[in-house]
Amino acid sequence: MERFKTVIESETIFTELMVPGYANFGDKVHGGIILSIMDKVAYATAVKHCEGYVVTIGVDAVEFHKPVEIGNLLTLKSRVNYVGRTSMIVGIRAESTHIKTGEITHSNTAFFTMNMKSENEHDRVPGLILQSQDDIRRFAEGLYMKQIGSEKRKILKSDFIEKTQEEILAQIASERMQLAM
Repeated sequence: MERFKTVIESETIFTELMVPGYANFGDKVHGGIILSIMDKVAYATAVKHCEGYVVTIGVDAVEFHKPVEIGNLLTLKSRVNYVGRTSMIVGIRAESTHIKTGEITHSNTAFFTMNMKSENEHDRVPGLILQSQDDIRRFAEGLYMKQIGSEKRKILKSDFIEKTQEEILAQIASERMQLAM
């Protein structure tokens, strides 16, 4: 019997203080630190949904809207937006809170594709119970993202694997590059 879970059952909210050790050369939080925290939160969200071991197989549409200041609280809000047979797309919204003023800034957005790992090839990720227009929109966006990813891989494979070196050079000749070989 196929299982289904609500989006709310997998929602995860995680907050961490941004400490000086997270700083980049511009005295802001390094983007790699934020991505690392996002990956952990995506993992926790996916595990809550499928109740099994998962791995990250892709990160899409990472957006850095505003820098995160050292000393701020970074809050990540995540949820499973889309499920396939063994994969899930987890959407994450990051917000930075200035401790003294309470001002909240939307700093980052990302979508992580997580894959459930199981020794039983018949195991499936639970389906999603969509309870709002927002749930429906996010699920449809996830399906679209999955389709775009498949199309992108097909195009890259057909355009570059099957072309000769000369055909590829002709294709990139008008771009901002120089050959040094």
